[in-house]
Amino acid sequence: MNNNYELGMEGEREAVKYLKKEGYEILETNWHFHRYEIDIIAKKRDVLAIVEVKTRATDYFGDPEDAVDYKKRRKIIESADAYIEEKDLDIEVRFDIVAILKTKEGLKLRYIEDAFLSFEM
Repeated sequence: MNNNYELGMEGEREAVKYLKKEGYEILETNWHFHRYEIDIIAKKRDVLAIVEVKTRATDYFGDPEDAVDYKKRRKIIESADAYIEEKDLDIEVRFDIVAILKTKEGLKLRYIEDAFLSFEM
């Protein structure tokens, strides 16, 4: 396995720990729809959080969340629609990002609620 994959998996584990600590119930991790994947599907009260995790070893090319571009957002939304339909859910849905940057001190995690609202679709 390559270092990027290992770093990504480490970031996803940290994101799950963070979400659990914040009171989220983790429903799914790495849920697949065709070739697409949702990193984390979590629930808190009556909100379904579709969570994309982006982990980077450096911010040289920008913040981790900058990698969630228009194409990636469309794939996540399409996958979330499929999940909601498959599970026959009637629930508020929110799209969040966990941005993780590896620093000398360790992993620096930032949770961005309603992250897709700040993007033009």
